[in-house]
Amino acid sequence: MISFIDEHRGDFGVEPICRVLPIAPSAYHERVAQRRDPSRLSPRARRDEAMKPEVWRVFDANFRVYGVRKVWRQMQREGFNIARSTR
Repeated sequence: MISFIDEHRGDFGVEPICRVLPIAPSAYHERVAQRRDPSRLSPRARRDEAMKPEVWRVFDANFRVYGVRKVWRQMQREGFNIARSTR
């Protein structure tokens, strides 16, 4: 939804789009602020961002056929204490 609002905000404005979509304008503005300043992200979100390269490394090393559970288990075997729901 954020990318949709970004694409059309020049034509319609943020608040009118948010009135139609199920999103509060403050939520949109907070997400944009987090994109600009990653220190505003929650500790969990910052850790998830830091772990993304490792998750992709495991996924790529296994010919991109491992699913969520197998990537998570491989990460556990390699000593990463990572949540299964890490994006």
